Amino acid sequence: MQRRRFILSATGALAAPAIAHSQDVMTSNGTRYRLVTLTRDLEQPWSIAFLPDGRLMITERPGRLRVFANGRLERAPVGGLPRVYARGQGGLLDVCLHPGFAGNRVLYLSYSAEGAGGAATTVARAEYRDGSLRGLARIFEALPRTSGGLHFGSRLAFDRAGLLYVTAGERYQMQRAQDLGDLGGKILRLRDDGSVPPDNPFVGRDGARSEIFTWGHRNPQGLAMHPVTGRMWAVEHGPRGGDELNLLEAGANYGWPRATHGIDYSGAVISPNKSLPGMKDPVRVWVPSISPSGLAFYTGNRFPAWQGSAFTGALSNFALFRIGVDGERWTGEERLLADRLPYIRDVREGPDGLLYIVTHADDGGLYRLEPA
Repeated sequence: MQRRRFILSATGALAAPAIAHSQDVMTSNGTRYRLVTLTRDLEQPWSIAFLPDGRLMITERPGRLRVFANGRLERAPVGGLPRVYARGQGGLLDVCLHPGFAGNRVLYLSYSAEGAGGAATTVARAEYRDGSLRGLARIFEALPRTSGGLHFGSRLAFDRAGLLYVTAGERYQMQRAQDLGDLGGKILRLRDDGSVPPDNPFVGRDGARSEIFTWGHRNPQGLAMHPVTGRMWAVEHGPRGGDELNLLEAGANYGWPRATHGIDYSGAVISPNKSLPGMKDPVRVWVPSISPSGLAFYTGNRFPAWQGSAFTGALSNFALFRIGVDGERWTGEERLLADRLPYIRDVREGPDGLLYIVTHADDGGLYRLEPA
């Protein structure tokens, strides 16, 4: 198939949706499904989130937040967005609703923002009313800032306790991941106002940032809570090989770059160690890389055979991966949509029990998987 231009450096139910076209029927583990195109009018979409009324919010990396409603993409972007550093992998990235959004109308955005010294992964919260953001306030920044446009991480997810998790890449400066005084290469846990929960693992430890929940990460771009256990899971980009699926444990060090299954893009060895004492091993490692992005656990009843599975987009593998998880174990996987869509950036379950995905391209699209 013809590959579209891709800018990634280095490396309510919906009412009467307009269907551009439906591809042929595919089969997964006995489940017949098809891919439906909803729109192809997006520029580098990065994340999707469903509003309580079934409308769908979509971030575009250059700095726009769009709404898909009543079967079409609304022409005017949402107003009141922050200024973003839209270079390389940076820009407007994730969008996440407050657990109490139906009452307070609060949502969260992650993005790269520029300031003294360079750019950093940033999180802001605001109220969404009448097609615009109001009271936008920055609540977190993965300091220190640095130059360059790589490895922002930027996924957002809430747990059952209403605490917000934020993934921050190490900005292509690998040693930052092992520095507890640095917020790069970490997964952070915050209250909904950006303050620090008192039971975070490094609260009160000299030389360590209290926002840190886990450390030793490279560029985690998928984050989701398991619907049964309530545990948080993440997928992260390795270098050349060594992509990871991780089960997050408070205070754990996930090894990068002291332990990795990958090598440098030049072919040079980064570390001779794939595992080290005192460091947490991945649940699953991909060699060669698939470039996992976005993460969702499926709980719906439209695809009964997929219940409990995790899904992640595989940017460099041109596929959607369905991953079997049993408690804390990886039990297998299969490659869906093989070579049908390039650069799947995010995947989410909709309120209708169907799966929705976006593709990160200049002519990026919103798609839906439905039973055939």
